[in-house]
Amino acid sequence: MYYELYIDVFFLVNFMMDAILLEIVRKILKCPATHGRVFLGAAVGALGTCIVVLLPIPYAVIKFIMFHGLVNIIMLKTGLRTKWDRNFWKALVLLYISGFLVGGILESLWPYTRTTGIFFGFAVLSYYGAMGIWNLLKYLARQEHYRCEVILCRGDRTCRVRAVIDTGNSLRDWQSGKPVSIIDQETADRLGDWKETIGIRFIPYHAIGTKEGALPVFQLDKMEILREREICVEKPLVAVYEEISSDDYGMILNPDVL
Repeated sequence: MYYELYIDVFFLVNFMMDAILLEIVRKILKCPATHGRVFLGAAVGALGTCIVVLLPIPYAVIKFIMFHGLVNIIMLKTGLRTKWDRNFWKALVLLYISGFLVGGILESLWPYTRTTGIFFGFAVLSYYGAMGIWNLLKYLARQEHYRCEVILCRGDRTCRVRAVIDTGNSLRDWQSGKPVSIIDQETADRLGDWKETIGIRFIPYHAIGTKEGALPVFQLDKMEILREREICVEKPLVAVYEEISSDDYGMILNPDVL
């Protein structure tokens, strides 16, 4: 059994795929490399792949090492001009992860591929699909960074609630100047009869899409913010809002308390 290999088509396919992968890595790492450098790196990678395929090496493991330990490294160094530091290893890992993403997208579209032209069109679509997935993952990671668990303590009652850190929350108590976080009605009720708290007062607020109003504010004994490290805030102030517009969290944390 033997296979016919059209080396020109093989080179073009590898060149395009290498260019797509290098461009994805370049955007993710914000490398200063130009598009010309990316295309040069893709050409070097495609040429190296063709040479390794054509070399009469009987051992598959040697070709494997040449593919992954030589060709890809030269391609990255040429296309992105990465230094021999942690950014290089980041780029190498991202190259393979991007390869899996693009390969998975192309695999799902493979039944609809009939000609080389359609394949190249799907390859371009896979680039945008992979970038969309990366952007979604970055967005989710960023959202998770602003979420945390908070333990609220008032008297003999404690309440654990999921909170979101809102940089747009700039509420401050007009009397003491302390930052004010927001909890929903249900969370406040779990802390006891807060409406009878001595020193309760109201602060004005305004939110996008809502009328101006006033929120009741009272003081807790303390709250523990559970993030990478535990932050304990003594005598924090919280305002009560009837219903926070999310089922994921029951508290909007003022970033100034951190």
